[in-house]
Amino acid sequence: MHWPTARDWLFSFKAFFASMLALYIALALGLPRPYWAMAAVYVVSHPLTGATRSKALYRVLGTMLGASAAVVLVPLLVNAPVLLAAAIGAWTGTLLYISLLDRTPRAYVFMLAAYTLPMIALPAVNAPQNVFDIASARTQEILVGILSASVVAGLIFPGKVAPVISARTAAWLRDAASWAADTLTPAADQRVHPVSRHRLAADILALDQLISQLAYDPDTADTVNYARALRGRMSMLLPVLSSMSGMMQELRANNQALPQGIDTLMHDVTQWILSPASRPEDGERLKEEVERLGQTIVHSSEWRSALGRTMRSRVGTLIELWQDCLHLQQLLSGQANVQPWVPVYTRRDVMGGARHYDHGIMLFSAVNASVSIFAGCMIWIGMGWEDGAGAVTLGAVASCFFAAMDEPAPFIRLFFVWTIVSIALSAVMLFAIIPASHDFVMLVALLAVPFLIIGTLIPLPRFNMIAMLLSVNTATFLGLQGAYDANFTAFFNGNLAGAAGALFALIWTLVTRPFGVQLATHRLVHASWRDLANTAGGEDARDYARLSSRMLDRLGQLVPRLAASGDDSYSDGFTELRVGYSALELQRDELGLSDLDRHSIDAVLGGVAGHYQARIENSRHRHAPETLRARIDDAMSLVIGRADHASREALHALVELRVSLFPGAPGYQQVPAF
Repeated sequence: MHWPTARDWLFSFKAFFASMLALYIALALGLPRPYWAMAAVYVVSHPLTGATRSKALYRVLGTMLGASAAVVLVPLLVNAPVLLAAAIGAWTGTLLYISLLDRTPRAYVFMLAAYTLPMIALPAVNAPQNVFDIASARTQEILVGILSASVVAGLIFPGKVAPVISARTAAWLRDAASWAADTLTPAADQRVHPVSRHRLAADILALDQLISQLAYDPDTADTVNYARALRGRMSMLLPVLSSMSGMMQELRANNQALPQGIDTLMHDVTQWILSPASRPEDGERLKEEVERLGQTIVHSSEWRSALGRTMRSRVGTLIELWQDCLHLQQLLSGQANVQPWVPVYTRRDVMGGARHYDHGIMLFSAVNASVSIFAGCMIWIGMGWEDGAGAVTLGAVASCFFAAMDEPAPFIRLFFVWTIVSIALSAVMLFAIIPASHDFVMLVALLAVPFLIIGTLIPLPRFNMIAMLLSVNTATFLGLQGAYDANFTAFFNGNLAGAAGALFALIWTLVTRPFGVQLATHRLVHASWRDLANTAGGEDARDYARLSSRMLDRLGQLVPRLAASGDDSYSDGFTELRVGYSALELQRDELGLSDLDRHSIDAVLGGVAGHYQARIENSRHRHAPETLRARIDDAMSLVIGRADHASREALHALVELRVSLFPGAPGYQQVPAF
């Protein structure tokens, strides 16, 4: 059991203080629903000040957007309830789709706008003349809440994002160093556990949200650029380490030893990256060793020699990337006497912003939410339930919150259960505890115990969702006003409607979304295959940064799903990445080769494109054809004995392709020239 730390208690105190400040201001201003201001504080509060500010800003914009739509739509369509329900459903689905497209904190604007419209419009249908007042009041109450949260977060022990990113990246680099050490100097019977690679890829994707919040921290003008550069180089380390791991396994499978000097180099690199005191400048000595080794290594036609030369190239790339990572990590951690950063790794642009989007699943999620809201409205209208608006509203909130998940049903079930718990907690407080208060100070004292305890759970990932539901729902269900006027019948009917809405969202999701992680994994892998078929086939092959960025992003999305499913026999994610990089390298380097060599390289690329096209069309477990291996060997025979730059790079890419597509195959045999 992890007990709340002092940091967790500090966050809880700040959130509670801000919520009471918001409630007091809203009461003093005479706003009709001051409890919305209190709830808004818990919605936007985050242990990191930058995250609180970004959520606050985007919550205001989203609320204003949704409120404006309600003011327009309700008077216009109030006499046509079916059309109004359809318009609300369409609005929510459209804004939800846009929010799924935007994977930055800015997506909160569209998410808020998506469900703010039904929150304001549906309760106003019985009195459409009041919709502007309701929209205006909600906007003001939200504004009071987020301003209170932002001011308190910024003034009382602000939690900066940069140190958190620094700590996360430092831990990531330690894990990556462990993987690199296992790869470079493995014990005889030691194999790298795939979970470590999966976790590294998933952690990079998780960094994106933190990095985007840096812009809301003070004093971080350069830190944002450093963090993005570090993130890019961390991403590049994955295919490099995966490539080296594959080649070491290939050598072991063929009982071959590395060429003389390579093993010594790898031992020195391992000591460097594992040392906590390693410095970026120490990498220069290792790069000199790589250069010396390049001059002495025998350029023979043996498979062992080809593997050794490619390994040497990958070790050189690893050293450059590691130098950059160490330097950027030092800058992020604020270490003194660190020189301005000049990139060491300049071979490729690693800052591409392209992302992978599964438009099919996103569109389905958005349309599904739209239809569920429309269906809920029709049930409400058909039943003539006076409090039915609350049910549809909470159902819409649940549909939007979890739309991006592969399997939303378990989370909506949790949403429903803890909504019931919130209702019970609110009932106890409203009818048994709060009546004892006679002024605001006493009210604060009575609220302090439950909200301070719940607040300590918000920073804990394991309890975050439950604590958020408890704090926000309880603050809302209490319905605190200027004077105590609790009515059990009204309380019960109103909040029961909310629970019914969450239950409806759960049943709807179970019926309409029986698929989950497996479908998402299947579509991600097939998207990789399509990219590889198109890239190797020559379509969009010149935009290296965009393609590599999209492949890395897809890898980050794929590996957590592979880990969740426990089955990577379909794809480990890294093989497609290495094949993609090799195809891009071959397309770039073939320009410096002779016509005969280019023809041979084109035959290889055509074979790769055909292989992945066949995988898309026919079989998930289709192995690469032997004809492709023969084409690779043909192309290697042309470039393996040459020392010019284009031939060397083409050889490395061909070796990579062979190891990736034909692991454990008999070693390359030079094809005799005729």
